[in-house]
Amino acid sequence: MAVHHRIDPRPARFAGALAATALATVLVPAPALAAAAPSVDRPAYCSSATHPELADRLSRDIADAVRGRQSTLALAVRDSDTGLSCFLDPARHFDSASIVKVTIMGAVLRIAQDENRPLTPFEEENLRPMITRSDNDAAVRLWKYVGMARMQTFLDLAGMHDTVLSADGFGLTRVTAGDELKQLDVYTVNPDVLTPEHRSYGLQLMAEVEPDQRWGTPFGAPPDVTTHVKNGWLQRATHGWRVHSLGIFTGPDRLYQIAVLTDDDPTESYGIGTIQRISQQIHRDLADCADHAEGGRARVAPGAPDVTAPEIGDGSVPAVRER
Repeated sequence: MAVHHRIDPRPARFAGALAATALATVLVPAPALAAAAPSVDRPAYCSSATHPELADRLSRDIADAVRGRQSTLALAVRDSDTGLSCFLDPARHFDSASIVKVTIMGAVLRIAQDENRPLTPFEEENLRPMITRSDNDAAVRLWKYVGMARMQTFLDLAGMHDTVLSADGFGLTRVTAGDELKQLDVYTVNPDVLTPEHRSYGLQLMAEVEPDQRWGTPFGAPPDVTTHVKNGWLQRATHGWRVHSLGIFTGPDRLYQIAVLTDDDPTESYGIGTIQRISQQIHRDLADCADHAEGGRARVAPGAPDVTAPEIGDGSVPAVRER
């Protein structure tokens, strides 16, 4: 979906909580949840058999968030509590940039699981920097260690049938928002790929991503939410900047997941802004629904600090390829 009016709010980067098991719902001012009937010019991105008003409201709010944005984007959202799911162009392909590191991590964990052994020092020493600070040297080492055949086996196990591995480097793997939601399922609701211990390990690393890389889908989440995040950002000669963000939000009786992929962004900051406009609405509406159901008093989640993105790619593709 491409629209062409530039509104470029300065992006914010959010430092999330580090504990992998504590989460509370986003709490925001709670007007009546009932939504007006969807307008014919607003796509029905979201659905929920049990919470149709929430689905209608979030569809409207997503449409408002993307209106006027230059970015080409896709998204996938799932909230386990309400049965809500949202999709916008979920089969569109994007260069993965560094979000494929979550897939590399999953493949490494699956190898250890299949071999019925703990992670080796080599695996642990590369997994942590690859996820928490998006270290590309660590990613290259693990990409080569796993190999294309075992990477494909992992994709098949996860049901990520639209993802296309790249022979030209991990960052050019072709991904879709629909498959990235399945990727997030591997660490949450899909019991067939990783054990609970391996899922917890992966979630912990994603909860410990460095503060300056916690922008995107965490934006609008409250400070007592455990945010598990991995982002990717890459500039190429065609389609401008690719800027992506994956987020898992967990806690007592709460689990929801957000994947937003973009390209055609004129700058990295612009792509972050697009993702954060969408994510803020998702957090707000899900929180409003939870607060309404619990009959509690809403609290406004504070905003994140205003930090300008450095406009430097994540290095997942060597710069020489773009000359």
